[in-house]
Amino acid sequence: MLDIKWIRENPQSLDQNLKRRGAQPLSSQVLALDSERRTYQTQIQELQNERNTLARAIGEAKQQGLEPTDKISRANQIKELLPQLEQQEQGVASKLTHMLGIIPNILFEEVPDGKDDRDNLMVRQWGTPASFKFTPKRHFEIGEGLGLMDFKSAAKISGARFVILKGALARLERALGKFMLDLHCEEHGYQEVSPPLLVKDEALFGTAQLPKMQEEQFLTTDGLWLIPTSEVSLTNLVREEILEESSLPLRYTAYTPCFRSEAGAAGKDTRGMIRQHQFHKVELVSITLPEQSKEEHERMTKCAEEVLKRLNLPYRLMMLCSGDTGLSPHKTYDLEVWLPGENCYREISSCSNCGDYQARRMQARYRPQATQSSKKSIELVHTLNGSGVAVGRAVIAILENYQQEDGSVIIPEALRPYMGGQERISL
Repeated sequence: MLDIKWIRENPQSLDQNLKRRGAQPLSSQVLALDSERRTYQTQIQELQNERNTLARAIGEAKQQGLEPTDKISRANQIKELLPQLEQQEQGVASKLTHMLGIIPNILFEEVPDGKDDRDNLMVRQWGTPASFKFTPKRHFEIGEGLGLMDFKSAAKISGARFVILKGALARLERALGKFMLDLHCEEHGYQEVSPPLLVKDEALFGTAQLPKMQEEQFLTTDGLWLIPTSEVSLTNLVREEILEESSLPLRYTAYTPCFRSEAGAAGKDTRGMIRQHQFHKVELVSITLPEQSKEEHERMTKCAEEVLKRLNLPYRLMMLCSGDTGLSPHKTYDLEVWLPGENCYREISSCSNCGDYQARRMQARYRPQATQSSKKSIELVHTLNGSGVAVGRAVIAILENYQQEDGSVIIPEALRPYMGGQERISL
């Protein structure tokens, strides 16, 4: 969420940022609501002051044996009027909060302008796609050929966009999760967390999945939401907290199921595991000082890259353009892994620097260390999140990149200790 004070002072900058994102200007609407709310607040404050003055005057008059009828009448008018104004002020404040809740973050200058993913900028590329002496198959052809990937049974149980992995593929998925956690915790300094999978409205609002992306979420009958990513649970660990500067940065990681309705994905990736309602992901979250967040973004991205390097999966790093960047980030990098069965690169990780956008929504703050010359006030932290990486898509990438002509799949060396020494998945 953007600071309303900043919007008052920089309305043109807000509209220019919205234009870069392909959205309509909103500064005039925001400022109109803000002005209306402040007018109500002024009226309420004035009436409260008048009420207090009248109360003192009435009390003094009664001590003198007088009956100040006019003052009592005015006090009664204020008593009726105040709740009405407060209700009107709350209504306007709610509209303003909703509007601020859907306005995206300010993009960094280096983010390239563009409409969609076709305008994203390649930063670097790693690895050389393997050449095959046969026509490479897609992941679902390989998995079904092994008898270990079952979409038909999943559809009977749960419907479309679900899958059942069996045997060595189920173990491969589990091995990937443990491999990634070990790497991030033992070598990259993240603390493993086992977080809740069900969260309140406030948690999703804090990381900006609400209100704008409500249709993408699953809501339970008791009012809790299934997490679309453990970013929600991990980032909200610092919700309404005041941290000491010396404790930052905080780095968390979790391996969890994730749940998304894919409401906007009708007709997209209907075959296979690319776009599922339920999938596993290892998430990375960092809570930093404002001056640390840009460096932390680069660091986090390299942590995710290291996963793909250890698995020897060719990838490229893309900086998302203005029209493809999500609501919360100043800037986002996507890691796209090579899929020979599709003959293209597909996203497997997204790493974002959200600055203080989420922190303002969550009231996540820190207390700067005081110096002899100055004592700084409490400030908002910066938050970052990234996939380290999407486990289901890593399964897809291994199946397609390590497939053999006989239908078997070689297990990457980095995963063999997690697979009991198994080197190949075959019939």
